Amino acid sequence: MASSVIERLRQDRAAHLEELSAFLKIPSISSISEHKEDIRAAAEWLKQAFLQAKMEKVEIIETKKHPIVYAEWLDAGPEAKTILIYGHYDVQPVDPLHLWETEPFEPTVRDGKLYARGASDDKGQVFMHLKAVQTMLEVEGTLPFNVKFLIEGEEEIGSPNLDEFVANEKERLAADVLLISDTTMLEAGKPAICSGLRGIAALEIRVKGAKGDLHSGLYGGAVQNALHALVQLLASMRDENGKITIDGFYEGIEIPSAEEMESIKALGSGEEALKEELGVNELFGEKGYTARERTWIRPTLELNGVYGGFQGEGVKTVIPAEATAKITCRLVPGQDPIDILEKIEAHIQAHTPPGVTVTTERHDTGKPFVAPVTDPVFAACARAYEEVYQTEVAYTRMGGSIPVVETFDSQLHIPIVLMGFGLPSENFHAPNEHFHLENFDKGMETIVAFWNQYANR
Repeated sequence: MASSVIERLRQDRAAHLEELSAFLKIPSISSISEHKEDIRAAAEWLKQAFLQAKMEKVEIIETKKHPIVYAEWLDAGPEAKTILIYGHYDVQPVDPLHLWETEPFEPTVRDGKLYARGASDDKGQVFMHLKAVQTMLEVEGTLPFNVKFLIEGEEEIGSPNLDEFVANEKERLAADVLLISDTTMLEAGKPAICSGLRGIAALEIRVKGAKGDLHSGLYGGAVQNALHALVQLLASMRDENGKITIDGFYEGIEIPSAEEMESIKALGSGEEALKEELGVNELFGEKGYTARERTWIRPTLELNGVYGGFQGEGVKTVIPAEATAKITCRLVPGQDPIDILEKIEAHIQAHTPPGVTVTTERHDTGKPFVAPVTDPVFAACARAYEEVYQTEVAYTRMGGSIPVVETFDSQLHIPIVLMGFGLPSENFHAPNEHFHLENFDKGMETIVAFWNQYANR
């Protein structure tokens, strides 16, 4: 019975945290080539963990870059519900390292939180599903549903090889529902079911001036400075009120329904709490929208890195010959990432300052996703959350991106439940990423409750 499973989960908590820590110690950074073997090690770790969990079939599936880990248990039979669980084992880079209070790949528990890169995004949440399944099988000897796991190693670089895999493996991935835990709750103690994700379009801009760095006294005032040119170019992309000035950037955006807008407003702005959490005296963004609306239903253009010239201690009087910027746009329904990249490139061509040449390199792309939450599976998910957290669940969108979700939607045609247990304040993608252990504990109990409710309805 479910109560016996919950009791076992509580008994095994220390062992589970020790196992999760071993997983988190693997620096599986997908974007940096020197970590290729670490990615492989993380995939092998997962394979062994799934075998330990008594999955019937476990495979490491090669792609053009990093492998996929697939596992399944189908003994419930063809009449039972089948749940497909997606997640990722790759993580973001850790820079800037000096801002971490403890080593990013040496998991540390303090103040009820587990600190490590990947603790919340997404190794910790993947691990919860794995251990929930394993515990149910150990305690009950069986499951009331079939389960499939698809865990990839490229999510943090835009899942470049997963679209093709999903399109080619629709029979293997056939299921009644897709469950993803890679989103956040609304706030501490307030669970949320996410109905939408923003898409992403990433671009790197390189500005080239003179053939090399120049003495700023000998040449200053006679030649273009690559950093000045880059700053001028970047400033042309957004006005002082946060509106993006790329021609056609907002064309075709789908406006949420009046009902959804009212539900967002009913959650309150949360802006005072957000300012306190972030340590800022004022929020900033597109005029006419609240902070929640800006992060859930409006697109963005953000600078993720700008660099060039002398970076060391003190002063070096040079005119930099090169400068670089990295940009990501978060996109909403009605926007296409390739179209947006083309528009940014056209803007760059039209606004390049004299005396420099500009080249671009495209990176991650992913389409936005939004879905209705009318299928009965969402009601089962809400009941499970409310049973464990003892509070009403919120229905939200999330400002982040999971690029392959739109692909799952278009290829598999099944309900997609975004059932996250992270908190927005947990520093994923930033120094000192962590996972609140309260949600690690309650999350596994919620997962078990949801699976039982869904399988037996």
